Amino acid sequence: MRHYIFAGLFTMIGFSSFGQDNKPWIAFHNKDTTLIGFKDSKNIVKIEPKFTGFISANKFDDIIGVTERIAETWPSYYLTKSGRIVGRDSLHIFDNGVDCESEGFIRFRDKKTDKEGMFDRNGDIAIPANYNALTSVRNGMVIALQGAKKEEWGKHSGDYHFSWVGGKQVLIDTHNRLLIDDFKSERNLNFFSLLVSDKPDEDPIRQNFKTAQGKYYSFIDFGKEFDTWLKKSLLKQFTKESLSEATYKELTFWNEKDGWKTEDKQSFINRNFELIKAKLLELNRPDCKYQIFDDGLNKFIFESAEYERFFDNCGAAKEWIYPLKNIVISYEKGKELFQDHFSFLRTEEGYKLISISLGKGALK
Repeated sequence: MRHYIFAGLFTMIGFSSFGQDNKPWIAFHNKDTTLIGFKDSKNIVKIEPKFTGFISANKFDDIIGVTERIAETWPSYYLTKSGRIVGRDSLHIFDNGVDCESEGFIRFRDKKTDKEGMFDRNGDIAIPANYNALTSVRNGMVIALQGAKKEEWGKHSGDYHFSWVGGKQVLIDTHNRLLIDDFKSERNLNFFSLLVSDKPDEDPIRQNFKTAQGKYYSFIDFGKEFDTWLKKSLLKQFTKESLSEATYKELTFWNEKDGWKTEDKQSFINRNFELIKAKLLELNRPDCKYQIFDDGLNKFIFESAEYERFFDNCGAAKEWIYPLKNIVISYEKGKELFQDHFSFLRTEEGYKLISISLGKGALK
């Protein structure tokens, strides 16, 4: 019961400055950059700078987590666009940042129980705080961990970390309804590729899960999808035209003299095609030593407006929609070990080569 009381104790603040707005509000700083406020799409101030830099969101869609200073106190809470305050002192903190809204939902943590739940865009509890951990919402679905125990380390050295041990993962929806019990997957799945059927889907790049209702949910496995595309498409017939088709419209590359540089793909490929071809076709050799790592775009490298859609309102890469597959090829020259990095971003048009850095062999 306390979870529902906890959410029901809310406040309305500065109502005259709030209101319904379908476009996100944009964060801005005061003159000495110590506080953050928000303006609407017409540059009208909706909230004067009052929040500390601990805020993660640089855009305000429907609900955000904030902290402000009042005298010698630092209250934190969730704030909706209507001016409603909920979840005081219950911010979901991960990697020194506050959770970011996803599909109109945001996670919170009940400090009394150390359990997680979710608010919807109106500040109402959509998922009660009954779980050890929750993922952000992905196509209306959430992976939830329950029955786990917290294992702490580094506490005495001041470098506090913990992990969850044991327990069970389940798949639920944003109404807290159980979809899949004992949801086991060691791979990254594309939740936006969901297919529902009466029997398992036979596509080899999909993973199947039996639902609580007896149906089957299947999702594309990003890793299998990329591996299949790489071997059966890109590397099978490697031409300048096929490489151009498999490359993002501009390519970012590492240059020893200038660091990271970005250039139109065609001019770059025209100069470097033979080198790139020789490097990537090494993957066809059985003795080639390479690994493929899952990653997300680096916001400090891909910072222009061109890449904005690949990040959420807090600047984190949307790896659950746009994963980055980083191929790392290792080889020796003499007694030295080198690595080549080729990064492919999954886009709406398929996987695209978006960045290159070479250990040996200069790009032109």
